[in-house]
Amino acid sequence: MVTLVEVARHAGVSASTVSYVLSGKRPISDLTRQRVRASIEQLGYQPHAGARALASSRSRIIALMVPLRTDMYVPVMLEIAVAVATTARAHGYDVLLLTGEEGPSALRRVTGSGLAEAVILMDVQLDDERLPVLRAAGPPAVLVGLPADPTGLSCVDLDFAAAGALCVEHLAGLGHREIAVIGESPGVYARHTGFAERTLRGLRDRAEERGVGLLHRPCEGSHDAVAGVLARIADERPGVSAFVVQNETAVEPLLALLRRTGRAVPEDVSVVAVCPDPIAAQASVALTSVAIPAQELGRRAVERLIAVLSGRLGDEGAVGDDRAVGVERAVGVELLTPVLTVRNSSGPPPSRGGTS
Repeated sequence: MVTLVEVARHAGVSASTVSYVLSGKRPISDLTRQRVRASIEQLGYQPHAGARALASSRSRIIALMVPLRTDMYVPVMLEIAVAVATTARAHGYDVLLLTGEEGPSALRRVTGSGLAEAVILMDVQLDDERLPVLRAAGPPAVLVGLPADPTGLSCVDLDFAAAGALCVEHLAGLGHREIAVIGESPGVYARHTGFAERTLRGLRDRAEERGVGLLHRPCEGSHDAVAGVLARIADERPGVSAFVVQNETAVEPLLALLRRTGRAVPEDVSVVAVCPDPIAAQASVALTSVAIPAQELGRRAVERLIAVLSGRLGDEGAVGDDRAVGVERAVGVELLTPVLTVRNSSGPPPSRGGTS
């Protein structure tokens, strides 16, 4: 294993100079820095993580809190997590994945021990119990999600309220007057999970603006659960001519049940989904949908966190007022604009025929 002393000898500098180049604690001339970096790369030197953390008070580890609950669509969560890990690695950080539901206790343990110097939180609830710990302890953090009160927090997410509004606007524009929403599992709403609540708010607000009837029913993703919800909707709102689905596991059961009952999509009933593009494009009927940009969310979360870390800790390359500007831009809410892609599953409602 190559040592720091060997790097110094190869570069023709002192060991302390190599250390300062790595830590950024003291100014080093560009020429010397380049020579040291070239020696590090040529020799394949890897700093000892523990020693480096002790010397710099930095672990260069980001804790990613992503509870993997059975009522959530795990592939989307993991896609965000992979984007976080790859982007963090590009910035010289590793990721510690926390998948349990310990909440505040896990956050206190990780940040209090110094194991991670920053945190990214996923599966954010409107009144998330982890947020008081963040506000009290103050570790650099970014939320992939939006709580009810984001004051003083750094958040990035899809604008789910606008996504819900887009779905209603599209269907209302086609002439639909009664829309049913097949939502996430009941537990998601019981926890007041932010993305689901915000989508529902957008759906309801735009339906009210357009004078469209809207019925929302939470739903587990199994075939039997979807069949039960579909039967209830038919009893309660027989005039429903379109569905909005925000539940990836319910997509194919819904399409299968509509076929079984002789309702063609989109001739008899339209279906619009809020889901990842691959699910919509590869469904048995290609679905009109609002995409969930999972990779983009993961990437932007890390970039916002790096901006906070650079400003607070004075990383190499961030100096003077630029650091303050970086922090100011990183703290706050960034909502990605939703995009609706029209495919084969939406069209005008069927003609009722007859005269009054």
